[in-house]
Amino acid sequence: MSPIPEIAEPGPAPAAGPDARPARPATTSVLRAPLLAGAAVGAATLLVALRDPHVRGSYGFCPLLELTGLACPLCGGLRATHDLAHLDLAGAWSANALWTVAAPVVVVLWLTWLVAAARGRPVKGLSSTAGWVTLGVALAFFVARNLPVLQPYLTPWT
Repeated sequence: MSPIPEIAEPGPAPAAGPDARPARPATTSVLRAPLLAGAAVGAATLLVALRDPHVRGSYGFCPLLELTGLACPLCGGLRATHDLAHLDLAGAWSANALWTVAAPVVVVLWLTWLVAAARGRPVKGLSSTAGWVTLGVALAFFVARNLPVLQPYLTPWT
């Protein structure tokens, strides 16, 4: 009499490669973070699009600018966002050139996060190198926009 072979129970298909993970279907909980972040940023952008920050004092003031006269890397960001929402690229560039370039990058990063979440793939965080590069670019922009020779081109109040 021969032994009865054991029947393996069905399970998930093995992944291809040592680090590969099978894609999980998207669930509401996986999509919650990117969708909430997108909704919050969308609502804030809508507010800035509807209430013009070009009107002095409409959104407060920059403490660094008021105390020192130096424009920080964020100065003019609300005006640039307003102009971008109205598709005025020249106005956005004159308000904050750095944000005019960075805003589309932020949108692409958010879309990447959303698609990865929808496909059930883990989203890896940005490396520390990306953080240091971002900080370096912001500091370089801060210095450049406060140089007298570049102020007519990079400051939001000219």
